[in-house]
Amino acid sequence: MAQVELLQVLSAYLPARVSDMGARLCLAQSTVSGLIGRMIAAGLVTRDVDPADHRVSVVALTHAGRERLAVWTAAHERRIDAALAALDDHARVAVEEAPPALFQLAERLGEPAPGGLTETGTHSGL
Repeated sequence: MAQVELLQVLSAYLPARVSDMGARLCLAQSTVSGLIGRMIAAGLVTRDVDPADHRVSVVALTHAGRERLAVWTAAHERRIDAALAALDDHARVAVEEAPPALFQLAERLGEPAPGGLTETGTHSGL
């Protein structure tokens, strides 16, 4: 699944720095580097020097990587369509109407906690 997520990031942000991909996927740079190494070996991505900063590597999708992502996306969409079709009308409507509220929830989760509390329940200033 991590490879698919990396392919998705690359399809949206091409080419991308390893550090940027790690941040977007919430993965350590070493984890992303390992994934990229395996994906290079599989012919799904390439790694080159960033023309804007020769100290940095950028990664891009290959034709095979784009094809793999397209196949996965189509299969995923078929699976979701089948699961939605199996729901009763009430449940299907609830799922269709949920995204705006879920986006609002995600935005709130990205905001600082009220009262300066961290996720662990301690004060951020301590």
